[in-house]
Amino acid sequence: MSDRITVGQLYTGPVTPNMLRKPQTGDTSGTPSKPFAQVLEDNLLKLSNHAAKRLEQRGIELKTEQMKQIGSALDKAAAKGAKESLILMQDMAFIVNVKNRTVVTAMDSASMKDNVFTQIDSAVIIS
Repeated sequence: MSDRITVGQLYTGPVTPNMLRKPQTGDTSGTPSKPFAQVLEDNLLKLSNHAAKRLEQRGIELKTEQMKQIGSALDKAAAKGAKESLILMQDMAFIVNVKNRTVVTAMDSASMKDNVFTQIDSAVIIS
């Protein structure tokens, strides 16, 4: 037994640089990861300029809890493969682009009367 054993090593013989590298559990070199800011932005609910104007004109104020409910409804619509969705909540209606997570337009109960909603492929009702 002429090989030298060093404390902290489980093998005898010369140490090469390849032996000192930690094995990678998954190959992530081919898949670019999104920066945190992009992931955060992808999960936020956005308002288009048109929707912001309509909210202001119609006196609609959305609270944080309501925004969370709309975001949850968006997640449900996305899970079903929706693209443009009508979200009905209390006495308000929102047309939402699901992919971009953007509210396209907003209506109050007075604006919804006798209205026909077009260019939507789904509806989510929040009770």
